Amino acid sequence: MPGIARACVRIAERTRPSSCRSGPQTDAPHARRDHQEGAMSPLRTLPYGLVFVAIACSPDGEPPQTTGNAMWFEGARLIVGDGGAPVESSAFLVEESTFTWVGRQGEREPPEGAARVDLRGKTVIPALIDAHQHIGLTNIKDGTSSTDNYTRENLIEHLERSAYHGVAATMSLGLEFDEALAFQLRDEVIPNAAHFLTSGRGIAGTPMAGPQQAYRLGIPRGALTEAEGRAAVRELHANNVDLVKVWVDDRAGTVPKVEPNVYRAIIDEAHARGMRVVAHLGTTSALEDAKDLLRAGIDGFAHTIRDRDIDEEYMALVRQYPEVWTIPNLPGSPVTMDDLPWLQETLPPFEIESLRRQIERREAAEPRGSNALFQLQCRNLARNHDAGMRIGMGTDSGTSVAWTTHTELRDMVTCGLSPMEVIVAATRINADILGLDQLGMVAAGKSASFVVLDANPLEDIKTTHRISHVYLRGEEVDREALRAKWSRP
Repeated sequence: MPGIARACVRIAERTRPSSCRSGPQTDAPHARRDHQEGAMSPLRTLPYGLVFVAIACSPDGEPPQTTGNAMWFEGARLIVGDGGAPVESSAFLVEESTFTWVGRQGEREPPEGAARVDLRGKTVIPALIDAHQHIGLTNIKDGTSSTDNYTRENLIEHLERSAYHGVAATMSLGLEFDEALAFQLRDEVIPNAAHFLTSGRGIAGTPMAGPQQAYRLGIPRGALTEAEGRAAVRELHANNVDLVKVWVDDRAGTVPKVEPNVYRAIIDEAHARGMRVVAHLGTTSALEDAKDLLRAGIDGFAHTIRDRDIDEEYMALVRQYPEVWTIPNLPGSPVTMDDLPWLQETLPPFEIESLRRQIERREAAEPRGSNALFQLQCRNLARNHDAGMRIGMGTDSGTSVAWTTHTELRDMVTCGLSPMEVIVAATRINADILGLDQLGMVAAGKSASFVVLDANPLEDIKTTHRISHVYLRGEEVDREALRAKWSRP
């Protein structure tokens, strides 16, 4: 069994309450808003691991009481997720699936009967959130990508891989080949797995105008007219999607593009129904499209500006609409030979060998620092940051599930953000963007979803993959069992 040892702890199994989802309310069409939906239901209350129990008595009387099934974690450096200074020698109490107290060691005694976990020498961060993925279409074990892979089993495996790497929730921004299955999983709480959010199939100019890989063609809804755009939003609203995704991209002039009058209708219809809209920006007219989308009332962008340096007109619009957010999705992979040992924990040998060859080719052809597209997006990310735009974190991954969360954090720091800023982007800001009010921080009343690290990511962001334990909803993820499952033929 994974984790820390347990003795004399009676485990009470809890069943999940019935799921109930309701969309946010809105006062006026077009108004930008924070999405309040998304509280996550508890599944079980204690981690799989074993822990030592200690009884703590206060010097002047009876010990503090607990509701039962409590865990007291102490000694770690705690990065809360709010951007403030870390709490050295922290202590926090988890009861059921929730943080019920967070502070410093010595500020209070642990409750009577609480299981105590010594985290001295560790760093705790909130569980991460990936605000841009496309899961389910790739089979990690055999490397194939196909709609045939879009099964319950494969989707759950992708969510398990996210949990293994410290991700509590993942937002799939379109390309759900089987929407009914996606919506079903969205409303479940799955042990050892990240929470799943989805935009359904998404909206493009035509079903063939989304991402151009063969296995992705034909999945999006098409919208070339205002009526088609509004109808698509109504369908998505009926299924209560977490965000409306629209691809504003003609793929360098090769496919029909969602025109301004159509995406304005999509935004109008969505806002009238209390929904928010995120726009994919292309690579040929992203700056001008982004300006018009800002004027049209867009809520957020998937990708930063990728065709040219942003200008003062764009910066002024960003300042005019401070609630708009971006998920940069920086290009390329900074994976190096030093990363292969930790990636071998979860990836099949053929994938490790493929990564090795990619690294060799990249290093021989062009050092990462000279990557012109990467440098352009770094400059634009920095200018968005300077203009006050809210910056989240997402990987746009589908074939490289979960582990790229850590390399994206590294890329963002390379672009000039501080380690604390990128941790906040991947936790509190993403929770705000996605309406996950129970996630994003280690704070009383929040879901007990956190990652225990063997290193301090504020000193070196490249250490976020050095995971000791992952807890989701108060329960430890059984990383050992997941590794064993993935290693089987």
